[in-house]
Amino acid sequence: MFYLGIDIGKFSSVATLIDEKGTIVDKSLKFPNSTDGANRLLELIDSYVFDSSNLTVAMESTGHYWLSVFSFLSEKDFNICIINPIQIKSFRKSFTIRKVKNDFVDSILIANYLRIFGSNNFSLPNENLIALKQLCRHRHFLVGNISDLKRKTIAVLDRVFPEYQKIFTDTFGSTSLELLSNCPTPEDIVNIDTQKLYDILSKVSRGRINYDKVSDIQNIAKNSFGIKFALPSFTFELKQLIAQIQFLESQLKDLENEINSLYQTFNCYLTTIPGISKTLAAIILSEIGDINRFSSPAKLVAFAGIDPSINQSGEFTGSENLISKRGSPFLRRALFLAAFVAENSNTTLNDYYQKKIKEGKHHYVATRCRCSKAFICYL
Repeated sequence: MFYLGIDIGKFSSVATLIDEKGTIVDKSLKFPNSTDGANRLLELIDSYVFDSSNLTVAMESTGHYWLSVFSFLSEKDFNICIINPIQIKSFRKSFTIRKVKNDFVDSILIANYLRIFGSNNFSLPNENLIALKQLCRHRHFLVGNISDLKRKTIAVLDRVFPEYQKIFTDTFGSTSLELLSNCPTPEDIVNIDTQKLYDILSKVSRGRINYDKVSDIQNIAKNSFGIKFALPSFTFELKQLIAQIQFLESQLKDLENEINSLYQTFNCYLTTIPGISKTLAAIILSEIGDINRFSSPAKLVAFAGIDPSINQSGEFTGSENLISKRGSPFLRRALFLAAFVAENSNTTLNDYYQKKIKEGKHHYVATRCRCSKAFICYL
C-alpha cells in the first residue's frame, strides 16, 4: 500500500510518496498547478503504483487551491482524502519535535497522517450545492461592500449635512437616495425650486411626500451647520458613493433571485422553521451540505463551531468557556440571525432563551443556546 501526501500551494504543489512502513520511495516532487505539472505527478505514481486501488492520496483543504488538483485526480479514479489543516497542525507536534516547516516536510507529514489515521472517503457535494454555496458567499461579499459604502456615505454627510439623518427614517431608502442623487449638499436643496423638488420626491415616494415635507427639508437645509469649504469635492464623492450603492443593491437583488431559484431545486424545508428566511435557508443548506453525514446533533453543532470550548486541567475546570468557532463563519452568522428572529416568533425557542437568561447567561450566550436548540429541531 502506498500513500501520497500533497502540500498544496497557489502556483505549485509538492508531493511525496511513501509506503506502508512510512519509507519515502522517491524524492519529493514539486510540480506546477497545471496540466503538465499534474501529468508529471502521474508519472511519479505510475513508476511505483501499478494498481490505483493500492494508493490513497491526501491533501489539506487549503483555501480553494486544492480544488483543481482534486478535480484532476478524481477524474483518474484515485481514492482521495481531504484533511483539515488544523488536524495536520496538531499532528505535527506529535510527529516531530524539530521546528522545521516547508512544503517538502509538510507533504511528508500529510502522507504519514494518512498512513496512520486512514482515509475519510471524501467526496464533493453535488454541483448545485457547490453553486449555491458560491452564490451565498458572494452575497456575503456584496452585503459587506454595501455596508462599507453606507458607512462612508454617512461619514461624508456628517460633514456636509449633519442634520440630514433627521429628515428620513431610512437614509438609504429610495426617496432619500433620489434626493441625494439630485441634491447632495444643503446648498443644492435650498437653490432648487420647491415645486421641482416636490415633483421629484413625490414621484419616487409614490405620493407619500407632501408639499409641506418638502418645504421642511429646504428649511432644514437652509440652517444646516455643515462645512462650507471644498464642497465640490465632497459633492463629487457623495454622488459616486450613492451611485455605487444603487448599483450594488441592484446586483444584490438579482443575486438573491438567483439564489432563491437555485434553492428551489432542493427538497428542503428549512423555511418552515420560524426565523429562517429563504436567503438564510439557502446559506444554511449550502454550508451544511448533506446532513446525513452527521450521526448526531452534537456533531452538527460542532461542525458549525457553536459548541463550547473546554478548558480543564487536573482539578481545574474553566467556568467561562467561549464557543469553539472551528466551523464555517458563514453558517454561524446565518444561525445567529435566525436565532434573533426566532426569539419572538417561536414559543419553544423563546422559552428556552428566557430560561438561560434567568440562569444568568449573557444575551449572546443564550442566543448560542437557541442555535443549538434550533439544530435539534432541524434534525
